[in-house]
Amino acid sequence: MNLSLYIAKRYLFSKKSHQVINIISGVAVAGISLATIAMICTLSVFNGFSEVVEMQFTAFDPQIRISIKEGKTFDRNSENINKVLSLPEIVVASASLEDRAMVQYKEQQAMIVLKGVERNYNKLTQIEKALIGSGTFILSDSIANYVIAGGGVASALNSGIYFTDPLEVYAPKRGKRANIANPSANFKKDYLYASGAVFAVNQPKYDNNYLLTSIEFTQKIFGRNSNEVSSIGLLLKDGSNEKQTISKIKEILGEGFNVQNRYEQQEDIFKIMQIEKFISYIFLSFILLIACFNIIGSLSMLVIEKKRDIETLRNLGAGEKIITDIFVFEGVMISALGALIGILIGIAICFIQQNFGVVSLGDSNSFAVSSYPVRLDTNDIILVFATVIIVGVISVGIPIRLLTNRILRKSEIKK
Repeated sequence: MNLSLYIAKRYLFSKKSHQVINIISGVAVAGISLATIAMICTLSVFNGFSEVVEMQFTAFDPQIRISIKEGKTFDRNSENINKVLSLPEIVVASASLEDRAMVQYKEQQAMIVLKGVERNYNKLTQIEKALIGSGTFILSDSIANYVIAGGGVASALNSGIYFTDPLEVYAPKRGKRANIANPSANFKKDYLYASGAVFAVNQPKYDNNYLLTSIEFTQKIFGRNSNEVSSIGLLLKDGSNEKQTISKIKEILGEGFNVQNRYEQQEDIFKIMQIEKFISYIFLSFILLIACFNIIGSLSMLVIEKKRDIETLRNLGAGEKIITDIFVFEGVMISALGALIGILIGIAICFIQQNFGVVSLGDSNSFAVSSYPVRLDTNDIILVFATVIIVGVISVGIPIRLLTNRILRKSEIKK
């Protein structure tokens, strides 16, 4: 065993002549433990919120989405698209066409995104789980076209779920010169009727902006032919390798198309959450650094107390590095002890919150979940432990080396 490490272990658990050293060491361990608990719990809460967001997007976003890089639409019957749709990994393919439009219900108006989807859209996504009301997932029949509005849009229009009058939908006419004398002639107008349901995925991007209807209706009102679509959503068979399938699709379609999984479809939101998590980690690391200053005080007093031991080791031929490393190892062990205690308590707190939801978010109707969601990640635990050790070494190493070197020089001068 390394001599410095062996002596450091003896110092750590031995009784000190000055009780205050034990007290300061205990305070240092407690401070590091609290900082570690805060890091574990904070990072786990961010993981939990990411998981909640991911679950909510699952109700609206397809597993894989194909869209054009330039322009709004592409031909769904092109040779390359047909090659993609014939891949054995694909179990469901559903096209959609979306664009901006204006809707009016009685006196209320709103600018929205009108998304036309095919009848198998409920097999592609879990949209039916997000429906509110007694209605079902219905887009059209032989009588009329129906709408499933986002909860926020229905609220803005003051239409409710079971509105009696139809929604008036206005979209600019394509390929027509603007008629300044008669502005209303620049727009196509059509009607959508209540399906008896609205959707709520608890994401403002969708709930406050989107209306779902049949793709035939959107192709008609936006002046597109039956082959023009904005995107094609894909659902893969169970057990299929998503990465490999996306690579195949990209190879077939070339550079002109975006092929995105669910995370890439919502890249901005997930990036923001990762940035927030990283900033929280940095701030908590600074708090940890401050907590480590208690170790410096404890070790400084220990160095002074062990001056005779230092002189004895020096007389026995121990070099400066061996003597200095004793106290550096002591600081690292105090940091590791605090980290282990903090990690165990942090895991216990997260387990309790995950299973019992002790800390609530307040009014459960205002959020997707009633209590703070948490998800422990092994990588986060390893990161926190490594951070505590690294911060401990950095904060302790330099001042303790300076102090021990100073004491060694003084002992040499006396000789």
